[in-house]
Amino acid sequence: MKNVIAGGIVVTLAVCWMAGTSVGEDKDKPKMTIKEAMKLHKDKLNNKFQDGKATKEDKEKLIEAYEAMGKNKPPKGDEKDWKDRCDALVKAVKDDDKDAFKKAVDCKGCHTAHKK
Repeated sequence: MKNVIAGGIVVTLAVCWMAGTSVGEDKDKPKMTIKEAMKLHKDKLNNKFQDGKATKEDKEKLIEAYEAMGKNKPPKGDEKDWKDRCDALVKAVKDDDKDAFKKAVDCKGCHTAHKK
């Protein structure tokens, strides 16, 4: 019986290693860096959303990016403020609320408070 359990553990570890994951990997680890998430703004996806021209896929990309940003530690400033700002962006996109989004996308305020 011990051999079966040990074999199962070895197989599990091998599968995880081949998949590039680890046992007990942090599920809250960001899927992208802040810089990668902000690339969507450089690509004007936020403007597309604000103008009502974003597709479902565009909105999903924004949500994923803003959620990832919120899981990253800000380069400077208060972490709660950072999380609150990111959460406001996620909520606005999920609710398809253009007014809330316009208020939440405060580039100068966010960069002043959090960008090095």
